Formats: sequence, C-alpha cells, structure tokens
Amino acid sequence: MIMAGSSFWNSFFRLQHGANPTEPELAWWWTDVLLDFLCPLLIFRFFLNRRKPGQTSYSTMRKEADEVEILSGVFEGHTTGVPISMLVRNQDQRSHDYTQIKSCYRPGHADYTFDAKYGCRDYRGGGRSSGRETIGRVAGGAIASLLLKSLGIHVQAYTKAIGPYTIPEEEYDFSVLTKDPLCMPHLGYSEKAQAYLNTCMKQKDSAGGIIECQITGLPAGIGEPVFDKLDALLAQAVLSVGAVKGFEIGDGFAAAKAKGTENNDAFCIQNGQLAKQTNHSGGTLGGMSDGSTVCFRAAIKPTPSISSVQHTVNTFMEEVELSVKGRHDPIIVPRAVVVIESMAALTVADLLLRNMSATMDNLRRIYQ
Repeated sequence: MIMAGSSFWNSFFRLQHGANPTEPELAWWWTDVLLDFLCPLLIFRFFLNRRKPGQTSYSTMRKEADEVEILSGVFEGHTTGVPISMLVRNQDQRSHDYTQIKSCYRPGHADYTFDAKYGCRDYRGGGRSSGRETIGRVAGGAIASLLLKSLGIHVQAYTKAIGPYTIPEEEYDFSVLTKDPLCMPHLGYSEKAQAYLNTCMKQKDSAGGIIECQITGLPAGIGEPVFDKLDALLAQAVLSVGAVKGFEIGDGFAAAKAKGTENNDAFCIQNGQLAKQTNHSGGTLGGMSDGSTVCFRAAIKPTPSISSVQHTVNTFMEEVELSVKGRHDPIIVPRAVVVIESMAALTVADLLLRNMSATMDNLRRIYQ
C-alpha cells in the first residue's frame, strides 16, 4: 500500500490558526504534531499505546509492552516498496487461566462455532477471536493514517456512548479527548459513564457502547458505485472487528423514520464550492464520497468474559454453570476506538489508490 520513498515523518501537517476548540481538528492536533517528528517505531508505539491493556481501571490488568519490531519494508526512515512486515510479541500470557473453560462453551464467545466449523479449538486465549488480534489492525492503521494525513485527510474515532449515556453531537468537546480514560469528548458524560462502569464491575458484569468515527478532507468520488461502495467497505471493515455488532452511517436507522424532505441533503454553494446544507447521508452518495464529512458509528457489545455465574453447556452435552476467571476488560469500547479508526484509515487508503485509475486524466498525471 505504501509506495517506495514515502517518508514516515514528513506528514505535511499545517496547523490552522484560530481553530474552534470544539472541532475535531484540535483533537487531531497533538496526534499530528507527534507524527510529524517521531521516528517510525515511535509512531507505531503511539498508535498501539491507545489500545494497550492495563492503562486504566476500565481495562484488563494485563501488562503488555506492545513493542513493534519492523522486519522489512522500511530503511532509513523511508519505505522501500517491499511489504512492511511487523512483529509484536506477547509477553504477559497466562494460558493456564483458560484451563477451566477447556470443555465449556462460554456464552457470547466463539467456542461452540469453532468446534462446529473445525472440529477442534484452541482454548488458551489469544486466537483469532481474541481482542489481541486487533494489534495488527492498529499497526497497519498507523501507516494508513500517515498516508492519509499527507493528503490532508484525517480520521478520528471516539466514544459516543457507554451503556445508557450518549453524548449529543452539539455537546462534543474534542479538546478533552486525549485526557479522558474512556475516550469520550465530554467530561461530564464520561463521569456518568465511569460511575455506571464501577457499578457494573461491582456486580461482576460488563458494559457496551458506541464508537463514532469522522473522516474529513476526503474528496468527492472515492468508492465504487456497485459492490465496493465506500459505505459497504467501511461496514465490512468495521464489522470484521470481533466485538462489533452493528454499523450505521449518517442518520443510519433513523433515516427509516424520516420523510424524503427531511432526509435529503440540499446542495448549496459555500465559498465558491459545491457543498451540502446537512449531512444526513453521512458523507456518501451512491457508494461514493460526496466531499462532506464521512461519519459512521459502530455498536460494541459488552465484554462476554464476566465473572458472574452463567448457564451453559459443555462438550459432553451437559448443562453446567460457569464463571469466567482471568484478566478481562469490563468494557471493550475505549481500547477499540483506535481499532475502528485504523480500519477506517485502511479502507479509505485502499480506495484512494484504486481511484487513481478511475479516469484517463488520472493515469496521464501519473505516467506522462
């Protein structure tokens, strides 16, 4: 995806003076400044630290360094055109914690479906249905984000809701995003959500939430008109993350309750450019970007590994009671924010490269 000669630290970021502190640009500010000046390994570390366990009381207490080893594709701070190969080693695994579930199907997990498909399963944790799998997505997303930022395209995800607490769009305050343990752009709602999580934890339970993601600076016409629509590929990428149970873009399911006169986004001219007065469509029309902010949401289920007693069945076809032990997140949402952001960045970067051949004019600009 990265072409030879691409620089890891030349990100072409230009700070816009006088930016509104409630706009997403401010939240991107220190991300972008860091990416301008950090070496490749530190760039990966910055992204991976956003999903690293053990950083707050609302994540698993596992202690993983999540150090990235770049094995190929980068030389003297530039990509070489060779595939970029990265390795992150697990340092704090405790496979014995999973012994108790060796013969049990955990509710909300893929134990049964793996057995049904393959006739066996590795019960030790850390497999393809583990959240640990997402570390590769975030490492790739770090590279894609650099590519996009060099083109003036920014991807920002954040926690919109946890349990019953949802932040209204008009109350977003992105200036607090990097300070909040739940990645919520509103400290008041975060405090309520933290109290709710504390109650869930005391009850040996877990909670879910909603992650929202905005993509700004994306030009119109990105995406394919039939099968590989921008919104379809974003949905595929986001729904491929294990904990995601729902996806909507723009007004999403609320559009089903609206009238055409309410749902249509009227076009207008702003500063000499075509624009929309509203953005009910979420930045896409006909499967392609329309030049406005792409905005979508992902519904994240509660962590299925809980210490409360649950009813289940074992591999001997006996009904049993099960309490899942081990070090598990009481909520997945805050650590999944950067995962959703990474999947969006990878999807958009791929479509941008595909769009290079959309017209003969594009090809002439490249090869003539």
